[in-house]
Amino acid sequence: MSTTALPRDITALPPSAPGMRIGLFGGSFNPAHEGHRLVSRECLKRLELDAVWWLVTPGNPLKDHSALAPLEARVAAARALVSSPRERVTGFEAARGFTYTHQTLSHLRQTMPDRKFVWIMGADSLATFHHWERWQEIFALMPVAVYVRPGSTRKAIASRAATVFEHGRIEESDAPLLAGLHPPAWVLLHGLMSPLSSTQLRGSR
Repeated sequence: MSTTALPRDITALPPSAPGMRIGLFGGSFNPAHEGHRLVSRECLKRLELDAVWWLVTPGNPLKDHSALAPLEARVAAARALVSSPRERVTGFEAARGFTYTHQTLSHLRQTMPDRKFVWIMGADSLATFHHWERWQEIFALMPVAVYVRPGSTRKAIASRAATVFEHGRIEESDAPLLAGLHPPAWVLLHGLMSPLSSTQLRGSR
């Protein structure tokens, strides 16, 4: 389906108010699974956020799109997975033609400067973060929360991004402060982990 034909309930941003602390959890969610919900819930709680927005991307530029389900289907599946009213799912990037994360974050910072956003990602993403488009700008746009993933923690800590922004890393015990900090600021959160991955789930179908 073309992005121009997507219904507004798929592409609209969730409601928010000035001063809200909002986690931005981006990904293909192809498909969304319990591991995603675990990260979302843990970040919501440990960062003391008011909301977490799941940003379902049109498609990761670094990944093969041949097995990518339609955006509407991925948004619907993610919405069926979350049950908390503080977790909202949107495909708004597709309607705006955003391909890269830095475009999304820059847009939200510019259009909602009175919200306190935090970018949420897994440790596996931090390990390869230096391959992302304008990755250093992402760290400069807003605080970042990195959640541990099975087998990825050591690679994440030794990654180029972690090394470059080591000066911005805060103690895990200070995680509730993250949303209010001036970037670059980031935290590595340890805790419950799920062995599930979208790649494995697609392969088991």
